[in-house]
Parts: sequence; C-alpha cells; structure tokens
Amino acid sequence: MPTNQTTTGSLLTALCPELRTALTRVGYDADTLLSALGPDVHAALGRSEPVPVRRAARAAGELGTLIRLLLLGDALPEREVAAALAPVDVERAVAAGLLARDGDEVRAALDLRPLDAGEGNRWILSDLDDSMRRRTLTEDHVLGVGHASLSLLRATPTRPVGSVLDLGTGCGVQAVHAASYGRTVTATDVNPRALWLAEATTALNGIDIELLEGSWFEPVAGRRFDQVVANPPFVVGPARIEHSYRDSGLALDGASELVVSRAPELLAPGGTAAMLAAWVHVDGEDWRQRVSSWLPAEGVDAWVVQRDVADPALYVGTWLRDAGLDPRDPAAQARAEQWLDAFAAADVAGIGFGFVYLRAVDGPTELLAEDLTHGFDDPLGAEASAYFERSAWLRTVAGNENLAWSARFAVGEATALERVFLAGPEGWQERVARLHRGDGPRWQHEVDETTIALVAGMRPDGLPLYELIELLALAHGFEEVTPEFAADALTVVAGLVRHGLIEPV
Repeated sequence: MPTNQTTTGSLLTALCPELRTALTRVGYDADTLLSALGPDVHAALGRSEPVPVRRAARAAGELGTLIRLLLLGDALPEREVAAALAPVDVERAVAAGLLARDGDEVRAALDLRPLDAGEGNRWILSDLDDSMRRRTLTEDHVLGVGHASLSLLRATPTRPVGSVLDLGTGCGVQAVHAASYGRTVTATDVNPRALWLAEATTALNGIDIELLEGSWFEPVAGRRFDQVVANPPFVVGPARIEHSYRDSGLALDGASELVVSRAPELLAPGGTAAMLAAWVHVDGEDWRQRVSSWLPAEGVDAWVVQRDVADPALYVGTWLRDAGLDPRDPAAQARAEQWLDAFAAADVAGIGFGFVYLRAVDGPTELLAEDLTHGFDDPLGAEASAYFERSAWLRTVAGNENLAWSARFAVGEATALERVFLAGPEGWQERVARLHRGDGPRWQHEVDETTIALVAGMRPDGLPLYELIELLALAHGFEEVTPEFAADALTVVAGLVRHGLIEPV
C-alpha cells in the first residue's frame, strides 16, 4: 500500500488516463478477453486454474501479457510489461502501487480486471486475492468482483433515477454500475484503502462519483436518495472484525439488521433500495418474522427474496476459505470452533441469504418475504421494479375494491397452464394444476378449476373482473355472487397479479 495513499489526488488516480489508453489499445476488455481465451479457457479462469489460461495467453500478444500480469499474477520481464502498458511508465506504476518489482521482473500489486455488467465494459481495481496464488488477506483487504457483488449487480434495478447511494462501496464496482442509470452517485466506506481504490476505479472508467469516508450512515446523515444499493459486511458470526469487507463487529446478523432497518431513512419519496443481506434461522422461529421485525411500521413496501440457506458447518467452512484459510490447519479449526460455538449458543439452525428490496411509500409497511431457491435465468433487477409497480396497484385497489372489480386483466405472455397426471388404478389421474410463469423468477401457483376458468376469461378487451366472477358464480349454481365467493376470488387475483402471472390493463 503506497505511503502517500489518500482518497483524493493519489498517484494511482493520476496514472489512470494513461492506463485507460493502454488497456483500450491492447483490447483488455470483457468481450476481447473472452474471444482471445475462448469459452473453455475463460471458464478455467473462473475456476482459478491458471495453466490453461497461461498457455492460451502466450499466443495472445500484448493482451496475453496483461492477462498473465493482471489476472494470473505472473512475474514478467519489465520490457514485456512496458510494451504492453505503453504509454504507462513502469516506474510511475510501481510508485503508484499498481505494480511491484520482483527481482529483475515486474509483478502486479493490484487486481485489475474488465467487467461487463450489461452497460458496456468497465475496469475494476481491487486488492489481489488468493484465487491464483496463496495469500493471507489483511484486515483492510479490498475485495474485487466476487460472487456476492456480481449477484447484486444482476439484482439491482437499473431504471434511470436522479441520485444513487452505494453504501459501503469497497472497490467501487456497484458505484460504477450505478453511474449508468443514476444522474449522480455517492459512495461511502469506512475503509480508507477501499476509497483509494474506488477513486482509482472511477477515474479509470472516466466517471465522476462523490466518495465519502465514514462508518455506516454517518457520511450521508440527513440526506435522501432515489436509490440505495448496499453490499454490506453481512457475514453472520461472532462480533469481531477480521476483514472489513465482510465483518461488521456486530453479532450474528446484526449488520443486515442495521442496514435494512436504517435504509428507509435514506430514501426519498418513492425511492428504492436493493441490498444483499443474511439472516439466521433459529429453531422454532420463522425467518420471515425475524426480517419483518427489522422494518419500521410505516412507510415501506418490502420484498425479501431468500436465495439460499446454508447449514452452520458449511457456512463457516466457506468463509474460512474465503479468507484464504485452510480448514485443516489447527488455527483455522480453532476459529471454526469459536464460530460454531456462537451459533450453538444462539440456537442457529441455518443461515439464509438473499436480497432485500425496499420502496418508500405513504402508509403502513407491507412485507412479502419468500423463497426463491429454485433455478432461474433472468436477473432480478427488472423484476424488482415490476414487483413494486404491481404492489402499488394492489395497494390502490385495496383501498377501493370497485377499482379491482371494474379492472380488466391480461394473462402474461409467459404464463402457462400445467396439469400433472400420475398413473393410477384407473389410468392417468390429475394430481395438480399450476399456473406457471416461464420467465423472470418462474413463479408457480397451484390452482383449482374455478381459478383456471376465471383466468381463461381474462382478455384486455374482455369483461371486467366482477362480471367474470358473476359468470363463474352462475356456473357454480349461485344466483348471485356471495361475499365469500367474491373475497376468495379477489384474494386469488391479487396473488396472481403480485407474481406477474396476470396483469391489470
């Protein structure tokens, strides 16, 4: 870490215009990298297998030099590095902390990799990890583009907004992404080294972002934003800080609780938040109630999506490896014992992980917390925006049922009716019928024949909902729609709307 490191005016930031010229000239970008390596070797890079990548890089000219230098961590002759990085001066790059001398050769001192998160190529600077070479991570280690940050990138709504806050920016990857949809972007972090690298990352990409140092919400106290994104140090465990990018110093899921409970204070009217979070599963308790207790009683529409649940032993082993530790080493085993003791003392049966989406609204807080552990291909960012639109419509009609009764609906283009038959003593017997959404989160709702008939009658130019229900009531032998029949139908319709299986028109 350079002794002259500051969050503004660093040597690394000053080097970025020339570095951007070099990376552009050589073609060190996401698309060209994939083309040069090929899909199979590119996949080996993702698996931290350097040999296939090194073999392919040898035939890729100056781009291959940068692949070996920046992605594999190889020490290379200074002459080769200077040619590949021209017009960057190697001495200046060493002084700025980008490169380091290794005897007569030169090695990368930072991780620099291209990324395309859907808005074109970006370059991300971070600390070197142990994916290609064993390293011990320091407390102020700045994580690069990992699985968690990639999942948040894909899960973040990208509709144009005015102001965006990236809370706990780290290397700046979420802030750089936010610059593609936010008019202004503010990024905070408690770690000065993170801000140093985030500043260089933004400069390297030619992006102007406000960077503020401070803990949690202090740097933006009293301010409001149209969108908040956060990949906080959500790791669940004892109250300690070993690595600032993942440990909060708060016990168990205290970091997630803090961010989720305080984020509504940062939202402008109608503003949204997209955050990663984790929560413990305690024996005898519903995880949904735990997350619900973190939210204020008023002013928030919340959608919480649980993507995975890990058992305590798997969870601890995963995060030990994340820190570059071998779970077989005695010191790592002692740490695992302490970690699992803390879980046992709190009756932790599992650790849930997922996304928390918030929207500032007028009125009482509403929460939908659900599992989304099945596979799906589409990112959740666009789905979150659509979810809040559907939720707003449901809020409106909840206060005026006549709006719902007079509404017409269309069946979603990706909605299909599935019937499951199993063989029985009398041949094929239907066991279940489902409405299945074939895109986005791929929701499924089990339905009865009455619901199937109701949805079959829905068309943009068809009958309003109440008239459809009247026809159904007649078909069931009722002379008029009973309050119970109407209430049941409205409940079913609301559930189908909420998951996008049908749409009000």
